Amino acid sequence: MENAGARAVREAVRRFALGVARGAVCAVAVVAVPAAGQSSGGKPAVIRRSAPPRGAWDRVTADTFLPDAFSTLEGQRPEFGAAPRAAEAVVAAGQGAGVGFAWSTLVSEDTLTDDIKDAKGVLAAACGTSTAFKGGGFQKARVAFSSLALAFGVIAAYDRDVRWKKDAATARDLFARAGLNCKVGNDHSFAESKARLEDLEALLNGNPPQGKPERDGDFLWSQVAGRPPLMKRLEEAQNAMRPAVASKSEFGVRLDELRHAAEIVAAIGEVIRQPDFEDHDDDSYLGHAAAMRDGAVEARAAVEKKDYDAARAAVGKIEKSCDACHGDYRG
Repeated sequence: MENAGARAVREAVRRFALGVARGAVCAVAVVAVPAAGQSSGGKPAVIRRSAPPRGAWDRVTADTFLPDAFSTLEGQRPEFGAAPRAAEAVVAAGQGAGVGFAWSTLVSEDTLTDDIKDAKGVLAAACGTSTAFKGGGFQKARVAFSSLALAFGVIAAYDRDVRWKKDAATARDLFARAGLNCKVGNDHSFAESKARLEDLEALLNGNPPQGKPERDGDFLWSQVAGRPPLMKRLEEAQNAMRPAVASKSEFGVRLDELRHAAEIVAAIGEVIRQPDFEDHDDDSYLGHAAAMRDGAVEARAAVEKKDYDAARAAVGKIEKSCDACHGDYRG
């Protein structure tokens, strides 16, 4: 003879199996619906759910279940259908900006294209005359050429088909050499700057550059641009981000500027972490660069959501990482 407890358990199992069976029938009915939320006649489908067993639960069975399962759960409910954040995807990749790196998680084709186009105006002014170039234009040209080299370096390694990809490696090396030579303003660097400006105009018009790169050995990211001009470009991007998060009203009208600047910061943050850069073996330096990169990715995500508070926090994270890095390594 089975006791009362055993009978209660057996009855609970029977009721559970009955509920499962009814749920299975319901599931088959739902799968057979032609479209989500529609019946075969085009009317909204009525989803039949399994009814709970009738009658009162006895104490033994009732004590087996929680009155409210949600009361024991902790933390935020997971979004199983959501894709991982771009910053997390970059960190998870764990492979640096080498072959197969997903540059699209950091910088878009539009930002690369716009940055390249913007450089033309800077170079046209800096290299307009020999006097202007030697009087300080060479310094602006150095930053512009270094930025171009970085942009074309990213395009050459981009994980999608983008504009100028066929000529990107040649352009990268040409502009990298021009940026290196613009450390000084003399006749040689002026003549090369004028020639590279013509190459840039050719690319913008859909033609290949006429210059020929002179590369010995494998490509290294540290040869694309020195850290000083990249830091100058980083400073320019930060100067564009600050006004965009100064207030909610400014944020609303400067979304495109903030997105562009954030993606440039993200790209620079990844490039300066590569093994051939100075301090690449210093964990603190790598941490500062990674924090800057991730803050920039978060700023871009905030722009997409039009979340002012998140954008302001992300720009603050970038500022904090830069200040910490300068405190450790500047001078």
